[in-house]
Amino acid sequence: MFELTLAELARGLDNGDFSSTELTQAYLQRIKSLDGQYNAFITVTEEQALAQAKAADEARAAGKAGALCGLPIAHKDLFCTQDVRTSSASKMLDNFISPYDATIVSRLKNAGSVMLGKLNMDEFAMGSSNESSFYGAVRNPWDTDRVPGGSSGGSAAAVAARLTPAATGSDTGGSIRQPAALCGVTGIKPTYGRVSRYGMIAFASSLDQAGPMAQTAEDCAMTLNAMAGFDPLDSTSAERDTEDYTSALNQPLAGLKIGLPKEYFSAALDSGVAEQVRNAVAEFEKLGATVKEVSLPNTELCIPAYYILAPAEASSNLSRFDGVRYGYRCDNPVDLEDLYKRSRGEGFGTEVKRRIMVGAYALSAGYYDAYYRKAQQIRRMIQQDFVNVLNDVDVIMGPTTPHPAFKLGEKSSDPVSMYMEDIFTLSLNLAGLPGISIPCGQTQGLPVGLQIIGNYFAESKLLNVAHQFQQATDWHKQIPAGVEV
Repeated sequence: MFELTLAELARGLDNGDFSSTELTQAYLQRIKSLDGQYNAFITVTEEQALAQAKAADEARAAGKAGALCGLPIAHKDLFCTQDVRTSSASKMLDNFISPYDATIVSRLKNAGSVMLGKLNMDEFAMGSSNESSFYGAVRNPWDTDRVPGGSSGGSAAAVAARLTPAATGSDTGGSIRQPAALCGVTGIKPTYGRVSRYGMIAFASSLDQAGPMAQTAEDCAMTLNAMAGFDPLDSTSAERDTEDYTSALNQPLAGLKIGLPKEYFSAALDSGVAEQVRNAVAEFEKLGATVKEVSLPNTELCIPAYYILAPAEASSNLSRFDGVRYGYRCDNPVDLEDLYKRSRGEGFGTEVKRRIMVGAYALSAGYYDAYYRKAQQIRRMIQQDFVNVLNDVDVIMGPTTPHPAFKLGEKSSDPVSMYMEDIFTLSLNLAGLPGISIPCGQTQGLPVGLQIIGNYFAESKLLNVAHQFQQATDWHKQIPAGVEV
């Protein structure tokens, strides 16, 4: 059953092929026996999962089954889950048991889903490789010597290894799309504000956006249906009517206009990745789409702009972790200053400290205009580039990442080289646009991701385009060697 998609599992439950309890038990057993190879889970909530599965079976028997009734899912460990540790993969929150559910957790729960557990990630979502976690690195199921991508690396690895049929992730600069690409799964970052951020531990509040990860676009559409919508508890939530993301999946693509940014196909792009992306674009042409070259001239500026803005917001957001109210507290502090300094010094990892320092510097007197204000101006230019191009085309396509998954430890000593892996994903967060990554081929035996970018609130269009590609190809069905189903 582990090769089945979320949609296929839903049909199996409807047909009575298995119960939610049987399905949940099977996944829990699989996690127990296989996750030692991947380190995708931080916490497995066995007792809670079986109780939710039992309730789902009872609801189905009573004819009250919700849209995701009885379907297993796992959450990235920065979404608050009531009475369950929510660590953000940091020593700082290793002892934090959340007293409430994040909005998306409660919405998925209300739709009848079953929570298998909490997934590993980069500490406070800062990273592109899932190596900064307090709980150790996650390993890529395609090659356990390689990274799964970050920060939602645990989510991508768990879906790729078929430890869960779907997972939640968050995307600040590519943290859903990049790991989805490196692990050969589908992941969508919705428009900023489309999915509530309430109860999600913040990294950079103007960039963070939650979204689903699964095997297929159809699975992501089903999950997003439950997650999306206005939330009065989140001041950044968009007041827009909800829609059924599964309703437009089967629309034909005849007449679709695709833009290919010339900046995404530079010499820095791995030749194997470039070839697979171009093959995917040719597949869309067969489906009736037309393709034209476009330009996003400020693409290169997204790295310096992002790595000023995101750390600036992080330094502000993470100031609440001070050893006073909750979280890690140093032993025997001499005074308040000692409590602050040692709690933060001992509780945060290297990458988090690096970004707090960069952010505090960028916001400090005398440097604010030179760095933070300038980065905001560049952000506006990047957004305008996309607006201009999306006036002429329906979607933009290109590689999700410049290279396939790199080796564990390969870029750890060179943060800038690590940051460059996000060059095709960052700009969407700066602009607040939606984007989806889907598997589109392989190079060196590793998955390649195709990124599809749409206009604001065009998630339905992106999911439709991705779904049609997945009807014509089988890259999304490829399972890593050694992963038995």
